[in-house]
Amino acid sequence: PIRGKILNVERASPERMLKNTEILALISAIGAGFGADEFDVEKIRYDRVILLCDADVDGSHIRTLLLTFFFRHMKDLVEQNHVYIAQPPLFSTVVGKEKTYLKDDAAKSAFQAANPGHKKEFARLKGLGEMDWDELKETTMASASRTLLQVSVEQAATADTVVSMLMGDDVEARKNFIQKNAKDVRFLDI
Repeated sequence: PIRGKILNVERASPERMLKNTEILALISAIGAGFGADEFDVEKIRYDRVILLCDADVDGSHIRTLLLTFFFRHMKDLVEQNHVYIAQPPLFSTVVGKEKTYLKDDAAKSAFQAANPGHKKEFARLKGLGEMDWDELKETTMASASRTLLQVSVEQAATADTVVSMLMGDDVEARKNFIQKNAKDVRFLDI
């Protein structure tokens, strides 16, 4: 029910969150209230909340913002294992007459190592909006062929900590984090 990046809830007041269209859509879709005092996991409309974001850096940012929102304001949703992350592919290639999808650079490298004679090109899937319905269905929607990761409390807590560090007031901690992790960057949109 949302498009693009949601409000960063790190510094937002509950009043500001409740004026945000995307946050309101999430609260309405889940149907179980909002906040530590009002959220009731017994009232959720769906057993699974599946986050489906692009496989690039922007998608990772959106996913982190969503996980932080759920962890901070619908914590039982995470603690009781209702949040999942769909894993759309970043690459596709043709093997014989079949299209093969590869999750990320590591999967592409592993495929190339296992298939040194593969001469077909690899298409980088720019985003979910560029996939046709059959590709989207096969890779992320069909329960028989999609890959889902169940979000753990630890993963949500890590996302929450990273957002707090990157968006918070502690400039020195943010600088140290960036310097420490800059060499490990996997995605960079320029």
